[in-house]
Amino acid sequence: MKIGEVARRAGVTIDTIRFYERRGVLSAPARRPSGYREYGEDTVGRIQLARRMKSLGLSLDEIIDALAAHDAGPVTCESERWRLDAALDRVDARIAELKALRKEIVSARTACEQGSCTFVTGGA
Repeated sequence: MKIGEVARRAGVTIDTIRFYERRGVLSAPARRPSGYREYGEDTVGRIQLARRMKSLGLSLDEIIDALAAHDAGPVTCESERWRLDAALDRVDARIAELKALRKEIVSARTACEQGSCTFVTGGA
């Protein structure tokens, strides 16, 4: 299947597929005599899996590593759960940062409402 068909079926752009090839998410495809890339049916599933991992908060490097583990042999939920745990830890840390930021914003807004707006004046 040509790159455009893979992109359409996987719900990504052609540029995404080329990027995934450069980064190692996808292996280099075979080429037709005309030079066009020729992808196998499994390429769409691999792209969809990578996109699912991304939606769960895994970085591109983590996705590449997870796919390499999958390629190396059988993986299980137990052997791969640590990846989700790491993503969850990052999300929890980000939530804590956002809560602290929210508290600062509310405090600055309250100060403004009381006539001592440090937001505008820059004072402490």
